[in-house]
Amino acid sequence: MHNLGQTRSSHQPNHLLLTPDTFVRTTLPGMKNASAIVHVGPALGARFTEYSVEFETQGELGPAATQRFFYVLEGAILLEADGKHHELCPRGYAYLGQRLTHRVVARQKSRIAVIEKQYVLADGAAAPRMIVSSEDAIASHLLDGDVDLQVKCLLPDDSQFDFAVNTMVYQPGAALSMVEMHVMEHGLLMLEGGGIYRLGDSWYPVKAGDFIWMGPWCPQWFGAIGKTPAKYVIYKDWNRHPLTSPPR
Repeated sequence: MHNLGQTRSSHQPNHLLLTPDTFVRTTLPGMKNASAIVHVGPALGARFTEYSVEFETQGELGPAATQRFFYVLEGAILLEADGKHHELCPRGYAYLGQRLTHRVVARQKSRIAVIEKQYVLADGAAAPRMIVSSEDAIASHLLDGDVDLQVKCLLPDDSQFDFAVNTMVYQPGAALSMVEMHVMEHGLLMLEGGGIYRLGDSWYPVKAGDFIWMGPWCPQWFGAIGKTPAKYVIYKDWNRHPLTSPPR
């Protein structure tokens, strides 16, 4: 049945909510047997790009001119980089530094989330190393001491890295302890469950599959609703002085 123009998606000056009913698929340079859903990028004013990729068997991601992070949502991915082969399954992820030659191929129908950003060098910091790991190998910690809100940091909190990627799990009824407003921007993909997100002066119901972009100083708050935990993977720019950030 036609939705008669109705959607939960919303585009506002300081935030974006994209729901799967509005996703448009495209092909990016170098892709083979795969399609991309571009969630956010410089065209909107973001200082990074985030997109999801849907692969057919033996589908391939194209090269990157920037540093790249990807997180496996479904299926099985082969990563070839630095003379080594790595098999990644759901919740597996990889960080690949700028100009690192690599190849990403799907062993079967698969989905991944991709984050790309021009690297900002910090004084005295070495270039970041390649990381291939799994969320399952990362210990969680409590956010603000709340046992019902668990965080896993997928990248080290190290000055080599100029962004962070975390997963956050909220037990039903758990919520952020405050409305946050800060200089960092976010890209957020809902993985499981759902709840209510405050973005700016708007309150949105959100669920698995939704994508959110939050610009700098966008008021933001989330509370989990339902009988199952809510989980998302979230990007933020990190470890750099605001004057060194890439221009908007």
